[in-house]
Amino acid sequence: MDLNSDLGESFGAWTMGDDAAMLRLVTSANIACGFHAGDASTMLATCRLAAENGVTVGAHVSYRDLAGFGRRAMDVPGDELYGEVLYQLAALSGIARVAGTRVAYVKPHGALYNRIVADRAQAGAVVRAVADFDPALPLLGLAGSAVADEAQDAGLRFVREAFVDRGYLADGTLVPRGRPGAVLSGDAEIAVRAVRLVVDGSVAAADGTEIGVEVDSLCVHGDTPGAVTMAAAVRSALAAAGVRVEAF
Repeated sequence: MDLNSDLGESFGAWTMGDDAAMLRLVTSANIACGFHAGDASTMLATCRLAAENGVTVGAHVSYRDLAGFGRRAMDVPGDELYGEVLYQLAALSGIARVAGTRVAYVKPHGALYNRIVADRAQAGAVVRAVADFDPALPLLGLAGSAVADEAQDAGLRFVREAFVDRGYLADGTLVPRGRPGAVLSGDAEIAVRAVRLVVDGSVAAADGTEIGVEVDSLCVHGDTPGAVTMAAAVRSALAAAGVRVEAF
């Protein structure tokens, strides 16, 4: 099972998370490409740390929304979104190459990630950008989503993601941030949740409903409070359950 985290999200004098510690725990790093967070220096430093730790690098592409950390809903025309995803892929790919690694997959961020769960037009724009940039790049997202269908139609590999630190609704989508139960805490509880996701393929939704979840990669958000101890607890629990943690 892959364990991923959103990293490289510092910007200028503003520091977000403990990337160095997380990169000793995760197997895949979703690195911000400068549109929701990250800058050239942060991207380079994070890619270098990922390379040193043998962690796979992914492009964490977003709407152009630094002020809102990429979490504000935005109506971006398809052609514009296509170009902005290409821009971010090109930027991180060049930096990763200089750092001695490469972009090996793509994961949309925040509001874009949630929008393309149901919006076929926006999902199609993202998929076209990835396919035109490098059709060998897998796309990471929610199983059963519009972007999963678009990726399959385009011949892209789709990697199914689940979140250990986010609440789920009964329909399998995430509880919107700002609502109670959107962001979860408690290392022991999170670790148990992670094992259930992997071993049983199920998770308890916010209303108590047990829902099935197909998962190839688990995410611990780098900006979640206590992310490092949470990731360590998840990794230990998976190992104790006999699950080998490795990049997808």
